[in-house]
Amino acid sequence: MQAKETSFLKLLQGPNQFRVPIFQRRYSWKEQHCEQLWNDVLDIGKNDEIRSHFLGSIVYIEPGGSQNISAVSEILVIDGQQRLTTLSLLLLALGRAIEKSGREICITPKQISNYYLFNADEEGELRYKQLLTHHDKDTLIQLLENRKLPCNASPRLVENYRFFETKLQNTNFAEVYAGISKLAIVDIALDRRYDDPQLIFESLNSTGLNLSQADLIRNYVLMGQEPSFQNRLYEAYWLPMEQRFGDQYGDSFDRFIRDYLTLKTRQIPRIGGVYERFKVYIEKRIRSEALETIEPIIEDISRYSKHYVRIALDKEEDTELRDCFTDINTLEATVAFPFLLEVYEDYTRKKITKLELVEILRLVESYVFRRAICGIPTNTLNRTFGALMTRVVKSSYLESLKDVFRQLTSTRRYPSNSEFKEALFIKDVYNFSRRGYLLRKLENHGRRELICVTDYTTEHVMPQNPDLSESWQQELGENWQAVQEKYLHTIGNLTLTGYNSKLSDRPFKEKQEIKGGFGDSPLRLNRSLARVERWNEAAIRGRSAKLTEKALKIWIYPQFS
Repeated sequence: MQAKETSFLKLLQGPNQFRVPIFQRRYSWKEQHCEQLWNDVLDIGKNDEIRSHFLGSIVYIEPGGSQNISAVSEILVIDGQQRLTTLSLLLLALGRAIEKSGREICITPKQISNYYLFNADEEGELRYKQLLTHHDKDTLIQLLENRKLPCNASPRLVENYRFFETKLQNTNFAEVYAGISKLAIVDIALDRRYDDPQLIFESLNSTGLNLSQADLIRNYVLMGQEPSFQNRLYEAYWLPMEQRFGDQYGDSFDRFIRDYLTLKTRQIPRIGGVYERFKVYIEKRIRSEALETIEPIIEDISRYSKHYVRIALDKEEDTELRDCFTDINTLEATVAFPFLLEVYEDYTRKKITKLELVEILRLVESYVFRRAICGIPTNTLNRTFGALMTRVVKSSYLESLKDVFRQLTSTRRYPSNSEFKEALFIKDVYNFSRRGYLLRKLENHGRRELICVTDYTTEHVMPQNPDLSESWQQELGENWQAVQEKYLHTIGNLTLTGYNSKLSDRPFKEKQEIKGGFGDSPLRLNRSLARVERWNEAAIRGRSAKLTEKALKIWIYPQFS
């Protein structure tokens, strides 16, 4: 490895092309990063006493073999592509601003292009000083050539170029160029024969540069491979995975790999330790299975990624299954994902039918929700789901799983019907974090035309106002204060309405009879409210009993067939 301090502009000069390899992440600097760079450039450009300003390092792999003196050296960038690309955008915007204004400074637009943006004597892709990956590449080329941008243009590149265009409108160009000229970098050239790029990449991450576990994993998988095999792995498996995750790749891929490792190893990695555990897993599988390449493992990961996006990212095409996944995700039951990945894999391999899969998903949903209603701590759930499949006999898949659920005890238990009913009957549902989900499920159970509960608000039949009107006191009876305190936020006293402000603290009869009231409502939750003669403790308890009975049909207990 050779490291030396040099000027950023000097690094760009000469017949070089800085290529960002496929294993690198996409260009991702945001406006705040450009703002900071812009301010630094202006500050040092205006101050004659500042001779240089340290920008960071640019790490690359030197071209191997002999090079023709007139040929362009193709350099693989290992670290620093974000700075390199952003400054190229600034130089491009500066050259065009100078040309448009007709002003003269110490450098011409043509010189900026020929020195820092293009290899002037080359054609084709070798003409460009920098090449990015995939449609980042196309976008940057179109910007450089001042052509129409592609329809799927990389937003960060376009936004940041426009940012610099705007900043340059009322700026001293000479000061901007002077600032860029003072930027210094550490030029770190790696030798393919002696330096391990992956170790260098990891050490850069340990110094605090913001690389995700996904960045490290992708680099680990691809960086050390022979170029043609590297391209094969990326094109066949890794790029399709990135496309499946889409805009959620950065946020969701780390969690997917964590769940995949949990499924495969039956151990749960720390979210910040996924990369290290991934390396151990890969190396162990290669040894134990005597694999010649990493490809079978990456193919398996790619296969499970299809399951994950269906489960976690609302990309299931089957509407019935998607509804099941939506409910599980509404409960934020991510601890169940390793288990669900295995179940879905078994479904795709026809070890279970769709009907069995739906029932398994409803059991998972019911297990998580019943526990939440009963106030059972959640700190054992990840271990419970992580080990659940080890006890399932797959030759009798569904019945075996039901048996395992029924055998769970203590803080891992599956609440019985009686425990669930009793807890729901007295639960403060109004301040329950899953109130909307609960009311949605109660309202839509058995419906073909589903109600969108987000169009409605939660209504207290008996008002929240501690100073109840005389009519409400008479409605509730002489112990009205005790009734209000005990039942105010319980399921029996809650419903949905689109007329919350209109109903407000009105007497019960008025809430029944006015336009938009309970008697005029299309909601099933309001049917019993439209028929009851008086709203008192007995009525609230009666409605609570009916709703909790209905809840038993929605959030099922694992009964044997």
